[in-house]
Amino acid sequence: MTDRKLAVQAWESLFRAQHELFTEMNADFDHGDLAQAEYDVLLTVTRSPDMSARLRDVTANMLISQPSVSRLIDRMVTRGLVSKCPDPDDGRGALIRATDAGAKAFRSIATVHGRSIASRMSRLDDEELRTLRDLAEKLRTR
Repeated sequence: MTDRKLAVQAWESLFRAQHELFTEMNADFDHGDLAQAEYDVLLTVTRSPDMSARLRDVTANMLISQPSVSRLIDRMVTRGLVSKCPDPDDGRGALIRATDAGAKAFRSIATVHGRSIASRMSRLDDEELRTLRDLAEKLRTR
């Protein structure tokens, strides 16, 4: 049986570490063309085949509500970062595709953000990073 006090301590430590790192890394977006939420959308879209992803898949990877994601996508369409069209396989869904401008803006920030992540995570050695990755995946798996 899991020790309840230890479980709470582990959760609080994990939460605080994530919050502090996330807060520090927000600075990566201070001088770029993308907000952090826009970067998250483009991360999902650019990693998908043909730089196109279903809206529901984008939403599943975001930490904001579906209506908020839809509004964000609409703003990104207006800015020319993504296009949005009906999903031919799902009459109620939409496909989100990175535009050339969106992909370029993403790559520009991804380089800076990737270095920032690597620098902050370098407090851990490779074995610790693998363990952290595996434990986080285990927590996410139902």
